[in-house]
Amino acid sequence: MSIMVTGATGQLGSLIIDNLLHFVPAGEIIACVRDPEKANDLLEKRVEIRFGDYDQPNTLIQAFTGVAELLFISSSHPDDNVRLNQHSEVVHAALKAGVKHLLYTSFAFPPKGQIPANHVHLLTEQMILKSGIDYTFLRNALYMDFIDVLGLKEAIQSGELITYPGKWLFNSVTRKDLALATAVVLTTTGHLNQIYELSAPHAWDFSELAEVLSELAGKRIVHRQDSSIQHWIYSFLGKIDTASTSKDMERLMGRPVTSLKESIITFLQV
Repeated sequence: MSIMVTGATGQLGSLIIDNLLHFVPAGEIIACVRDPEKANDLLEKRVEIRFGDYDQPNTLIQAFTGVAELLFISSSHPDDNVRLNQHSEVVHAALKAGVKHLLYTSFAFPPKGQIPANHVHLLTEQMILKSGIDYTFLRNALYMDFIDVLGLKEAIQSGELITYPGKWLFNSVTRKDLALATAVVLTTTGHLNQIYELSAPHAWDFSELAEVLSELAGKRIVHRQDSSIQHWIYSFLGKIDTASTSKDMERLMGRPVTSLKESIITFLQV
């Protein structure tokens, strides 16, 4: 069996490969990368490296040839039209190369009903469904990283965590947890044509975040809403479902998700 991970030198891809190495021999893992020079650490781990660029379709067909399971990590290009074209090329190349099982990192809890014209992940899922390739959609919740722009260190200094008004709830998870759950899916059976919502099983809010900050700081941090707060993150958060939850991730990992307290420690370190 051969397992390929695209975007293998990225933050999520590299973590997934690290987890895969705990489950299968390195000889069964193939890293698809755009810049082989950045993959030296994978070579040292005896992982096969293949060049594949989402913008160069011919490289993808060659890279995917002989691959049984392909983990397609979605493009990070800022232009959605470019992303859709890249995703189309990946799916076409997978079909042409004879990939048996295509796993795609989608986004958790997409809107229901008619697919919005700009929803890259749902449109990509539709492409994969139409291809006829056996699939697994790994719908990842919002990365916990978003809290890094909330001013946690400033909150500790001032004693106030100030956020834009709203009934905010968060199902966020760490990349490490997502990587483990993904590696489990890639190395176990029973996942063909399944959709997993990879989120925390319980949502937290800013008041809970302030409580955790208080515990870590050893001083009281209070949460306060202020409508004068201006930050792009709130507009982004308002457009996605950050509140819905699922037990899929914990079931796949076989353990609880990383706690809010443990998750934010990294962002408080100097």
